[in-house]
Amino acid sequence: MCAPPTRLVRPVLYAGLGALAACTNAWAQTAQPVGDVVLPTVQVQETSGTQYYQLDASGATRTGTPLREVPQAVRVLPRQVLDDVEAVRLDDTLDLVSGVSRQNNFGGTWDNIAIRGFSGHENTGMSLLRNGFSSNRGFNAPRDMANVENVEFLKGPSAALYGNSEPGGTVNIVTKKPQFKASHGVEFYAGTHDSYRTALDTTGPIGANLAYRLNVAAEDKAGVRDHVDSERQLVAPALTWVLSERSFLSYDGEYLRQQAPLDRGIVAVNGKLHAVPRENFLGDPNDGDVTQENHTHQITLEHELSEQWRGRLGIAYKRSTLEGTSSEVKPFVDVTGDSVTLRRRYRDYASDDLTVQGELQGQLELGGMRHTVLVGAEAYRFDTDVLMRQLNNAMRIDNIRNTPVYTTLASGSGAVITNRSETQDNTALFVQDEIQLTDRWKLLAGLRYDRFEETIDNHLNGSTVEQTHSAVSPRIGVTYLIDRQWSWYAAAGQSFRPNTGTDANGNAFDPEKGRALETGVKFESADKRLGATLSVFQIDKENVLTGSDPNGVFSIAAGEVRSRGIEFDLSGKLSQNLRVSASYAWLDTEVTKDTGGAVDWWTGQVVNLEGKPLANVPTHSASLFAMWEAPLADGGLWGAGGGVTHIGERSGNYIDTFTLPAYTTVKLSAYWQMVRQLRLTLSVENLFDREYIASSYDRSWLTPGEPRTVTLGAHYKF
Repeated sequence: MCAPPTRLVRPVLYAGLGALAACTNAWAQTAQPVGDVVLPTVQVQETSGTQYYQLDASGATRTGTPLREVPQAVRVLPRQVLDDVEAVRLDDTLDLVSGVSRQNNFGGTWDNIAIRGFSGHENTGMSLLRNGFSSNRGFNAPRDMANVENVEFLKGPSAALYGNSEPGGTVNIVTKKPQFKASHGVEFYAGTHDSYRTALDTTGPIGANLAYRLNVAAEDKAGVRDHVDSERQLVAPALTWVLSERSFLSYDGEYLRQQAPLDRGIVAVNGKLHAVPRENFLGDPNDGDVTQENHTHQITLEHELSEQWRGRLGIAYKRSTLEGTSSEVKPFVDVTGDSVTLRRRYRDYASDDLTVQGELQGQLELGGMRHTVLVGAEAYRFDTDVLMRQLNNAMRIDNIRNTPVYTTLASGSGAVITNRSETQDNTALFVQDEIQLTDRWKLLAGLRYDRFEETIDNHLNGSTVEQTHSAVSPRIGVTYLIDRQWSWYAAAGQSFRPNTGTDANGNAFDPEKGRALETGVKFESADKRLGATLSVFQIDKENVLTGSDPNGVFSIAAGEVRSRGIEFDLSGKLSQNLRVSASYAWLDTEVTKDTGGAVDWWTGQVVNLEGKPLANVPTHSASLFAMWEAPLADGGLWGAGGGVTHIGERSGNYIDTFTLPAYTTVKLSAYWQMVRQLRLTLSVENLFDREYIASSYDRSWLTPGEPRTVTLGAHYKF
């Protein structure tokens, strides 16, 4: 449905590809076999198998600055953490990080989270990164962890480096890279509720200068909820071509397909949140699956100009589609009995996202101080087409609190209610300077200029809305190294995010703008195996969109919101045998200014949002996960551990008419490495089978938490 990228990015793309080809040809002619010698930026350092704390994060400054010197709270989840908690989705990692909460996930079709209370667009969510490229524009299936090396949670504004984003933070997903040392592994999982998954990870050299990596995963899951079966397939190839001792070319691809019914969850009955059993499906079992496909391609060329300077050119393209029919309870419906009536919607969404990045980084002495400088430019074009049909009163479900009875009231896909095309063009320039003022004082200053153009064509009424905005996003921070283990930092920054779509009158929204202040202390043990961060912050944001339309078509701007809080994260090894991850957050969020109020569709009254908290954001949240590992007499290894997660009370919707109760869950994990090649695992989620609501959009769209789930796994390396 989407037209191919043209006007802005195509010339830049052709120029970038021309430069890429020219550089590749020139350097390839002088390339010499390098054998096992690989540039440090190519090689992902193999861990000892016990790493919980990482010394740096590629996305924090893009220059490899040690985390204890970065004036920002950053939490990195290395591969060892992902393996220990058996994370197969991004959602499986969220409880490990302070200040992160789940939001409306559009019926299970994509990731939607909030960091420090800010989640971005109410449907598509906040900006996420993949290897430093934006990866959340469009319609993206939930991220799979099979090809992920680590996950970086970058707290606070990142607009000075990445442009439009949330002031609460962003997530950078770093994928696995090819290795010049051969390694191969397969994994098999089987769990309760007929869940099965298999994965392959293979890497090695193809020649003296070329290495590959291939990750493949397939999953078949009957799931906890009736009629909600799902399938997913992932194929992720990667190549690294070492052109010379100073340059290399890398390709990172990913194909992800997910098929599953769109599932809005359960409803409250007479205000009772657990009146409907969590396994009852409140949709039409005959609708079939909603199918999502994501095609991602990233090409990066890096060249070391000298010992102090290096350049990078990157191109990323992503094609996303979502298509299928679903029947669902209308939002803001007051359910008082044993029956609900559903609307049926057919969706056909597609998007194309093309990005070109170029940057130069290096070190120099100026004014008697050492500077680490980063200068770059970025351009992207994003095209999306949205077609939606709706048929009201299509089905009735009776006996929803026991065994549902499904009755079809009307057939067909209904009338077209949305038919819209949208184009976004963005160009940006950014600069960052990290200055070593003294041996202990470090200063970071960054600035980015973005020019954003948007055109929205409404094919239903033939109208076109255009808007052009520019934004300057500064960032400044200072770090003081108290000693070899402790540091203090303070930072300030601004962010912006263009608001897509139109209001009920067909007018475009002004961009969201955020301002943040943050300070904190960091600890890093002498052996660099344990680290912790304690941070305090306040963020103010204006022009925030909230949902108000009962058909879910239009939004309104709430005015201004504020988030302030305290966060604590700790991770690493407490002893030779014990590794631990812990977090705690206290968040205070509220709407501080409401320009027009929002409609309470239960009563028809206009509600002033001022003083209301942000939805799905708990005041208190905490987690603790620990793993004990010890050798066996026969040379093997065993490990046992578990964790506790507590999520406090949260507002259940944006008008704060009900509260989601607090809940606590317990997890157990164990493994037995019989021999070097074979490892058996056992995982138990929600050990005490606690019933809880993970997130909600309103009382008619409640997402129930997973019940007790037992999973057995086998990992074989060869």
